[in-house]
Amino acid sequence: MGRLDGKVALITGAARGQGAAEARLFAAEGADVVLTDILDAEGQETAAACGGAYLHHDVTSEAEWQRAVDEALRLHGRIDVLVNNAGIWHSAGLLETTPNDYRRVIEVNQIGVFLGMRAVAKPMMAQRSGSIVNISSVAGLRGGTAGFAYHASKFAVRGMTKCAARELGPYGIRVNSIHPGLIETAMLHQLPGVDAGRLDAYLRTVPLGRVADPIEVARLALFLASDESSYATGAEFIVDGGLTA
Repeated sequence: MGRLDGKVALITGAARGQGAAEARLFAAEGADVVLTDILDAEGQETAAACGGAYLHHDVTSEAEWQRAVDEALRLHGRIDVLVNNAGIWHSAGLLETTPNDYRRVIEVNQIGVFLGMRAVAKPMMAQRSGSIVNISSVAGLRGGTAGFAYHASKFAVRGMTKCAARELGPYGIRVNSIHPGLIETAMLHQLPGVDAGRLDAYLRTVPLGRVADPIEVARLALFLASDESSYATGAEFIVDGGLTA
């Protein structure tokens, strides 16, 4: 029996990387999966591979969030899980980050999560159950100098998760955040110097001494999506190889 049998999961940023790994794993564990992204060719390919449905979806748009939720409800009649996975990185410190750069990162990483939680809240409240998994980062746990806007957005995700957990808990809806460290995705290669030989320097700060595979984040998301985590809400789950230990 699959760990997500009978559940419907909506996963953003699911065309590749962590989102794609989550979609494939959730489907293998019995979920009906609705994948969203703006990378249409890759998104359709991932959806076909896991038997899910794909939707083009700009997470900064309230109207597109409503369309995605409406389509998931039309296809499956309910939404049991939302994984707010979509996110972008901008490599710049405080003084190099322009207001436009800052707003662009906040729109996707922070407001996208806010809109997603709002969009699924009512159908989850009506069914009096649900699990929202917000993908934050170790950048939401500590400061840094390379990605000012990214850190700010991921701290916001952490805070919104806790507020939403308190507000939605009486309706049987759980809200948790995941805080990945160095994961082998496209975003890893946007970090300063990674593709110029600096990865070893980053890994020296990781007790386990390696980069994680996206499936290692997906397994944690699976736990939080499933009934196995039925008493976990408002919590931070770290998957970083000991980076923040």
